[in-house]
Amino acid sequence: MTMHRSPYIYVGLAGETAPGRPVQSGLYRMAPGDDRWELLSGGLPEAPAIRGIVAHPDDPDTLYVGTQHGPYRSTDHGEHWEKLDVPDHGSPVWSLTFDPRDPDRLYAGYENCEIFRSDDGGEHWEQVPVSVRFPEVTVAPGANPAKRVLKLAVNPADSNELYGAIEVGGVIRSLDGGEHWDNMSHGQYVNDDTVDMHGVLVGRWRPGTVLAIGRAGLFTSSDQGAHWATARLDPLNPKGQTYCRDIREVPGDPKTIWVAAGAGFQSDLGVLFRSKDGGASFTRVNMGVKPKSTMFTLAFDERQPKRMFCATSGGEVFASDDGGENWTERPLPAGATQVYAMACA
Repeated sequence: MTMHRSPYIYVGLAGETAPGRPVQSGLYRMAPGDDRWELLSGGLPEAPAIRGIVAHPDDPDTLYVGTQHGPYRSTDHGEHWEKLDVPDHGSPVWSLTFDPRDPDRLYAGYENCEIFRSDDGGEHWEQVPVSVRFPEVTVAPGANPAKRVLKLAVNPADSNELYGAIEVGGVIRSLDGGEHWDNMSHGQYVNDDTVDMHGVLVGRWRPGTVLAIGRAGLFTSSDQGAHWATARLDPLNPKGQTYCRDIREVPGDPKTIWVAAGAGFQSDLGVLFRSKDGGASFTRVNMGVKPKSTMFTLAFDERQPKRMFCATSGGEVFASDDGGENWTERPLPAGATQVYAMACA
């Protein structure tokens, strides 16, 4: 019988690709039982901008990261890395996700709304045809109109049902494994708040439930994204909105969903929200500590899901061993800010 070990925790630094935005770089790892962060570099590109991290579902030794130069893979907990051969166009990778029903199928989301798929764990890739019309929005001067695929989600009950969260563009959906896509955000918009999406989650508790997060808050759908309603979250900024950056379902517990949030992209407030009813309602969590910047990402130990982690854009990392009831600080080294990605494996 294989004994379960505690996971490594990985944190990736990056930044926006719009001109003039701050950009950090680096991939950090904390070993089981340790409280020190180690900077990983072996085989990664120089100054790697890490916006996505995912572990292989069946092999926690194998890890994938998305960089400004495509995806990389490690088979030894991040000690050594190899660049994966993707026929991309040199755009940054913003998201990586596995098909929950097929541990060999991996998706990578890029800028300019490009998506690539591998059916053999990253050995070979093909581009998924994404041709959708995006909502007409008025974008403020200086804004970045790039259609980044910030998150991808596969329905755990149906591998043909895929969703993408597009910054800036809304939620896109495919019902045939990625061969055809539709934009599920419709209409004209005065600004891009409600179509500036950062994450999407297919709920397991109630069939048909999809949750999407973005600059303007949390949105829920009960009919596979055909119609959306705004979820009630504590407003955190003068617009009466809640800037949401990550959404995760607790492994093995489809009724419990967490959201990482703050007052804005850069703010002095980091907040977690939790649902205990499959996304029907959310409450703000009292962490016992007060994060000093926007909460950006969440991660769970898949084998012991009460062990969870979260991180702010300012480099604060927090750990909980009891499902989020109590938290301890695991801060990154001084100067390590702009956290974009996190994983346990």
